[in-house]
Amino acid sequence: MTDTDRDPTAFAADGRQYLTFRLADEEYGLEILRVQEIKGYSKVTPLPNTPPEVKGVMNLRGAVVPIIDLRHRFGLPTAEYTRFTVIIVVTIGVRVIGLVVDAVSDVLNVGERDAVPPPELGAGVDTSFLTGIARSGERLVSLLNIDRLVGLSAEPALTA
Repeated sequence: MTDTDRDPTAFAADGRQYLTFRLADEEYGLEILRVQEIKGYSKVTPLPNTPPEVKGVMNLRGAVVPIIDLRHRFGLPTAEYTRFTVIIVVTIGVRVIGLVVDAVSDVLNVGERDAVPPPELGAGVDTSFLTGIARSGERLVSLLNIDRLVGLSAEPALTA
């Protein structure tokens, strides 16, 4: 059995599992162990004086959870929310944060030989929010460092 024949939902003993999702035409992955749940997009209460990527907060079983729009965080054009738009609820230390994404794709097993470090793109491009690039067949998935991505900075994480 080759790597491409493996069941993509089976656990990779030599690697990690990532929840993959789409933003625009690109695919990204978050460590599955950081994901608390996936919710359909629902009303968010806006907060004054917050960075533009912070959509507001929502009530999640009694907890007030900040919601960040990753399209805005990455400097991508805004898009209308659809029935596929979801909020991925993640844990970052003791904090719980919701991330708005266009759609969830699947769970991807990434073995050590299936991932490469982020490319060096020069001093003007910040790739510190990436842990690597995963190859799965013809797909390339940008693996995100959620701790760095959801920092306190209001600067876009990616420069177009």
